[in-house]
Amino acid sequence: MDLFSRTWAALRATVADLSDEDFGRPSGCTGWLVRDLVCHLIVDAQDVLITLATPSDREPTRDALTYWDVSDTPPTGDDPLDALTVRLAAAYEDPGLLKFHLDDVGSAAGRAAVFADPSGRVGTRDEVLTVGDFLSTYVMEWTLHHLDLIAHLPGAELPPAEGLVRSREMLERIAGGPFPSSFPDVDALLIGTGRRAPTEAEQAELGHLASRVPLYLG
Repeated sequence: MDLFSRTWAALRATVADLSDEDFGRPSGCTGWLVRDLVCHLIVDAQDVLITLATPSDREPTRDALTYWDVSDTPPTGDDPLDALTVRLAAAYEDPGLLKFHLDDVGSAAGRAAVFADPSGRVGTRDEVLTVGDFLSTYVMEWTLHHLDLIAHLPGAELPPAEGLVRSREMLERIAGGPFPSSFPDVDALLIGTGRRAPTEAEQAELGHLASRVPLYLG
């Protein structure tokens, strides 16, 4: 629960520090500018609020690792929902409105998470998870999107170190093996999720894991 709050607060703080010009820069998400990613974060925050307000009395069907739909095909940016996000982001026109909306709904999502019972069960995407597992998935989501946000913003703050460590641990478990210890956490996440291609040396170091990554999480 604390890690969810720390990674989410750090991501929102980074958005708050963006200049108007930064919103027009590319992000680490295929086909999206920074403004598009920030718009997506607003939708993510709404998802947190909706899911935490959707209790379930069923047994969990997924956990923090099996929640993800894993593909070996990279996103193209042509998905209808992705295209809708781009149009919605453009409709804001003023970056300040995007900042305001993210701060408004994002703060509410953060408060809702603090007051939620980690052992409770919630429904989302036709599946049931414990609240703790659901919020753990968002530690990975916030951390990866933080890296996406600053992909072309030199000097921007990295995600919290503990969020990087936890996200790496989860990705390694999804991948079925650890990344080389020589890989910093940021590089393990970028390479492991296809956000950066490995160098020849890194590819050799991956060993048996080279055939399992990148993993595209949806």
